[in-house]
Amino acid sequence: MSEILDPKPSPAEEPKRRGKKRSLAIADEIKDWIVLHGLKPGDRLPGERELIESFHASKGTIREALRALETQGLVRSRTGPGGGTFVGTLSESRAMELLGNYFFFRNPTIGDIYALRRILEPELAASITGRLEDADFKRLERTMQIYLDAPQDLEEERLQRHAELDFHAILVDYCPNPVLGFMCRFLQSLLRELTVCRRIYEEPNPDLRESGLSYQVRLLRALRRGDAEAAREIMFEHMCTAQRYMEEREAVLQSKFLQMPE
Repeated sequence: MSEILDPKPSPAEEPKRRGKKRSLAIADEIKDWIVLHGLKPGDRLPGERELIESFHASKGTIREALRALETQGLVRSRTGPGGGTFVGTLSESRAMELLGNYFFFRNPTIGDIYALRRILEPELAASITGRLEDADFKRLERTMQIYLDAPQDLEEERLQRHAELDFHAILVDYCPNPVLGFMCRFLQSLLRELTVCRRIYEEPNPDLRESGLSYQVRLLRALRRGDAEAAREIMFEHMCTAQRYMEEREAVLQSKFLQMPE
């Protein structure tokens, strides 16, 4: 395998990698090699000695490169008989967590999130038109049953709000575009974690529940009849209405906070 593993970057790649630390440049080369040779999660990488010879690098540099890839979730190491370094897979939940950490101190607002949801979720709705079967519609309808009736207490209120987000997460499961699906799910995860959203979800919101139900019923009808354009329009209206309501509630909460005695 050593003769196949060519550590030399192409002329176009050389300027990009010239300024990188040696171990990180090697990590990039290994990633390229994984893609070029179509390796899948669980496939074994060349051994440490082979990597040292191929890259003319020290053992420490190779190990640092592999640690960098392991931190990224792209490889995993196993010791003992049958051990070695294997191609890993970064789970969606882990990717969401890492991306969420990036935004931890950047404080995206409800407006920031919905500015993208207004664009992406209508396209998501259109993209799944014609892809749902009876079992899929029943799955969505079961989720809607959770918030069909008014909540009896604040805990049920919170659970209902999360179930409404679950409805949209289920739509993502059927999205044929993995990039679109991931971005929609990430925005939904931000809404679950955003402090102001958690506070809004903990308060009685009968208008939000009833409005959301109405849009979702209309959406399912459009999806059942295979009308992608109607599905897109309904979801856009849904996102615009939800944004207005959430921002109104956000303003009320901020006003209450400012009025609190010091």
